[in-house]
Amino acid sequence: MKPWRAACAAALVLATTAAHAADPALRVCLDEDLPPLSVHHRGKPGSGFDLALAQAVADRLGRPLEIQWFESKLDEDSSPALEANALLSDGRCGLVGSYALTQDALVVPGVKTAKLPDFDGATREDRRRRVALGVLRPSKPYMFSSLTVVLGPDAKQRPIAGIGDLAGLRIAIESGTLADAILMTFDKGRLIDNITHLVPGRDDLLGELEQGRFDATLLDIRRFDAYRAAHADTRLMGSGYLYPIGANRGYVGLAGNPELLAAVDGALTELQASGTLAELGRAAGLTYLPPREPAILGDAFQKVLQSGAQ
Repeated sequence: MKPWRAACAAALVLATTAAHAADPALRVCLDEDLPPLSVHHRGKPGSGFDLALAQAVADRLGRPLEIQWFESKLDEDSSPALEANALLSDGRCGLVGSYALTQDALVVPGVKTAKLPDFDGATREDRRRRVALGVLRPSKPYMFSSLTVVLGPDAKQRPIAGIGDLAGLRIAIESGTLADAILMTFDKGRLIDNITHLVPGRDDLLGELEQGRFDATLLDIRRFDAYRAAHADTRLMGSGYLYPIGANRGYVGLAGNPELLAAVDGALTELQASGTLAELGRAAGLTYLPPREPAILGDAFQKVLQSGAQ
């Protein structure tokens, strides 16, 4: 290559690199304890499907990636919708990942302000103050979340093609969860006498199942993925059954930033078409399920609970 051409090529590379460096970072808020979707322990690198996906989206957009890790506490006063809204409205990020795309989670908030969840770098003042809320707007979905039946050591041979096949098994379920409502109302309460309720956050649901105290449970397949990753010698087995109704997950941003969401939708479309989303899921140890219609879940669960079907 002639010297002048080499100089031009080098200048072009430098100009392109500088342009990308000047692009605003894509800031994404991720839950620090949602394996295998997103995991972050202070002082250690983050990991998980959503982290890899955020990097892939940022690469498609030609922007550097910055992650704002946050902690979502499971208690009666917490609200994922208000926490996400507060993080976005406070400018902590432009997107919140793995947001459940349901109508209830996307309504205009009934309050004007909310507290921020605990986040990486938060000060004492951040933990006290309230943030004026905006209106949420979703991206297109990038995965489907479903409930599955997990079987204990004594029930591995039981074929499960539907909820009714749990009859006669010792069922453990966490109180107050969607899975609890589904099982308690199934077929006008046919399974009630077989169900033992455990307390979320206090009792070890899958651990109890592992020890043979119960035969089966119904829970988010993501949790079973995380359990298997942490317990390579587990005797628990997935039934292969997926509850037919579930919610897609996607990004959520503020309605006042439609350009970002449109760009992210374009990147997600390309990643889905190329098979990259499924590849990222496999690499993270996630049972990846592609998005399903409807993109945003309405009152399907409520109708099922009222009828006691499925």
